[in-house]
Amino acid sequence: MIQDVAAKRYAEAAYLIARQGGTEAVWLEGLTALAGLGTEEAEVFLQDSQVPAQRKAELLESALKGVDPLVLNLARLLLRRKKTGIAPQIREAFQELLDEANSISHATVTSAVPLSGDELKAVTDKLSGMTGGTVVVKAQVDEAILGGLVVQMGDRLIDGSTSSRLQALKRRLAGVER
Repeated sequence: MIQDVAAKRYAEAAYLIARQGGTEAVWLEGLTALAGLGTEEAEVFLQDSQVPAQRKAELLESALKGVDPLVLNLARLLLRRKKTGIAPQIREAFQELLDEANSISHATVTSAVPLSGDELKAVTDKLSGMTGGTVVVKAQVDEAILGGLVVQMGDRLIDGSTSSRLQALKRRLAGVER
């Protein structure tokens, strides 16, 4: 989840540069490599004031060997500003911008039992029809919903679970008894 506002700004700038050059895939690959440096061990090393800036730059350069020079420049900028920890968030925000430009949405579908391949395809097709674009579905199981489906797509929630229907019925019945 993107928590740092700066990460979104860096991602937007990177996306504009990538789109102008037609190098979105190259940037995504480079940002993925940069985000891979987001391990706790690497972050401690990069944030340690005892480690000379030259050694930090050498680590960055060797870890990002072969990436686009502009991605490497972004990595150097993040290092100078002591912001290398937000690299995974920048990559995530960049991916979101790329998906949005390509009309790709992501949805999490929760069911009480695992969905079969055909059921998952039917849900994916229905969601794609609703959005008018491509939907990538991540399925998960939660027995607490009892039945039906709960779909989370961005900030949109579609709750068709048996559990929520029973709760609504309970509220209606409680209101009738008064």
